[in-house]
Amino acid sequence: MKSGNSLYAGLAALALGCGQVAYADSGGTAVDGAAIADESQGANWLSYGRTYSEKRFSPLAQITDANVSRLGVDWYLDLPDARMLVNTPLVVDGVLYFEAGYNVVHAVDAATGAVLWQYDPQVIETAGERLRIMWDQSRGLAFWKGKVYSATIDGRLIALDAATGKELWNVMTVDPEQPFFITGAPRVFKGKVVIGNGGTELGPIRGYLTAYDAETGEQAWRFFTVPGNPADGFEDEAQAMAAKTWTGEWWKYGGGGTVWHGITYDPELDLLYIGTGNGAPWNQRIRSPGGGDNLFLCSVVALDPDTGEYRWHYQTVPGETWDYNSNMDIVLADLEIEGRTVKALMHAPKNGFFYVIDRETGKLVSAEPFGHITWATHVDMETGRPVEVEGSRYEDHREEVWPGPVGVHSWHPMSYNPGTGLVYIPSIDLSGDYIDEGIDVEKWESPHWAFDAGVEPFKNDIATDAGTSSLKAWDPVKQELVWERANPGAWNSGTLTTAGNLVFQGQADGLLKAYKADTGEEVLSFEIGAGISAPTISYTVDGRQHIALLVGWGGSMAAVGGSLNAQHGWAYKAQMRRLISFSLHGTASLPEAAPPVIPRPITAPHFKVDQALATKGELTYAKVCMFCHGTGVVSGGFAPDLRASAVVPSSISFAEVMRGSRKAMGMPSFSDLSGEELKELQHYVRGEAAPKDVP
Repeated sequence: MKSGNSLYAGLAALALGCGQVAYADSGGTAVDGAAIADESQGANWLSYGRTYSEKRFSPLAQITDANVSRLGVDWYLDLPDARMLVNTPLVVDGVLYFEAGYNVVHAVDAATGAVLWQYDPQVIETAGERLRIMWDQSRGLAFWKGKVYSATIDGRLIALDAATGKELWNVMTVDPEQPFFITGAPRVFKGKVVIGNGGTELGPIRGYLTAYDAETGEQAWRFFTVPGNPADGFEDEAQAMAAKTWTGEWWKYGGGGTVWHGITYDPELDLLYIGTGNGAPWNQRIRSPGGGDNLFLCSVVALDPDTGEYRWHYQTVPGETWDYNSNMDIVLADLEIEGRTVKALMHAPKNGFFYVIDRETGKLVSAEPFGHITWATHVDMETGRPVEVEGSRYEDHREEVWPGPVGVHSWHPMSYNPGTGLVYIPSIDLSGDYIDEGIDVEKWESPHWAFDAGVEPFKNDIATDAGTSSLKAWDPVKQELVWERANPGAWNSGTLTTAGNLVFQGQADGLLKAYKADTGEEVLSFEIGAGISAPTISYTVDGRQHIALLVGWGGSMAAVGGSLNAQHGWAYKAQMRRLISFSLHGTASLPEAAPPVIPRPITAPHFKVDQALATKGELTYAKVCMFCHGTGVVSGGFAPDLRASAVVPSSISFAEVMRGSRKAMGMPSFSDLSGEELKELQHYVRGEAAPKDVP
């Protein structure tokens, strides 16, 4: 629904009259740099990680480890049009803001859940055929001086009036002719709003971060994370420096390094830290055949927030070749280490090492493994470089490596509790098979709106027991595990920690858990009725502390995870997605949840699979369908399981859907596929629907 709808405009006006206004002119909070930096206030949740430090620590202590078992539902809001919900809501003066579906922004009364306004950026209509690379997910919004900022999956940055939802400005941040997308949350500081992008595996992408004027949307600066073609000249000295670490003609492949998540501003040192992504393609033998560190891939880079100029960097994976990006969250804290106070930056990227870095200088303080890894033995403290295990670069063209592309820690945010001194990390244990024996590295070309990482495509289903996950409490000073709690499956949500000695985390089995932050003792297990991927937040309204979260199975593994994630039963549109708020006074009841659903392949006796056609269709599926419908044609829950689809056996219906008849539902058009390719794809999908493939 558009923001101009009279009903929502009326509700917004009512909210203004009640004093629930998100800007200072009416006596509310002036959301500026000082407000976002304030660690002491807990009534609001003003930024993705609550404050600039990204600690995700709430100083509220009304809810404690002694009374959290009394937590009850205050209100809930059904979101029937949403699928993936991984958003961190913002709360400003009693109004809660979040995104659901294709970047539809909602403002609701944080005390009751009543909708105040909605804004629909019409992503499906704007994206056109670019819809083929997009999931309907966003990790968060930004807020600054009465404006809400949304970064849409199709690459736009939009400023909205926080009181009414009226669009104020709208800019395209990417080249629409390239397969960029945005899933990350913008950040705002010093009158600028910054955003990066993703898309590395889908085309010749060169990563960058852009800053825009928060008032006008005018571009202020842009920093590229990998150098371009030397023949075109370099944008700055940092690009010239980075180019010395690349070989071959890397610019033909883009290089990668996208900034799709980790962004942290440090108001004390006035530095902006960004985490950078993996290479494009993953396989370094293609993009940089002579080796090299390939800066600034897999790095934490410090920038001047006013100009975007390079200040320092630390690279976690030189010459990255496993999709080990460093886009994971960057948390700031002052740590007492060996008798001195270190202004620390804490980072737990995919590669499995927990890093403590001096954020003033970029110098490594410590690094230790916090999960199962086989690609490296340790980090050399003299050089700051990982010591790699021979063969882990799949030099013999095939290797099983821990961790795989999902990483030991993905985008799900960790949290830091100053009281316990512990970091709470959503951890994953899942290997990856890296194979390039069928890849001609000299003739390989970047894909065009299709998945190709320069390694053999993921063709097989992922078994239900292929991986595990856990919540780990990590001491960043001693660099050791303090406690750990096993989670179901291999995909879990981010964490929230509070002054009430609590850690909250949602699980893949639909349970919201709370633990004592110091010991890990479980003190709450609340059945939600659907898989949880989004992190929890806390806020107050009228003196009452609330715990809120969005419930909706989401993220990359909900799309591509196969049976490993399908086993939970959070199938496409099988359960209601919703926003839920809890307090110690909550007495509401959630509706009875729809039961878990495991899609079963349908029989089609009239359809005879031609194995020769199916073999050809396997590669097409891996490139253009697996991204949403899952490995081995087993949906993780984001999109329909095609083995159970009555559309596929009908050549006419299948072609209509593939040509865009269900675009309004989020199904893209694949107009570039020939009739023969559609036939091959159809036979492959039906071949995978054989009884042997039932999970």
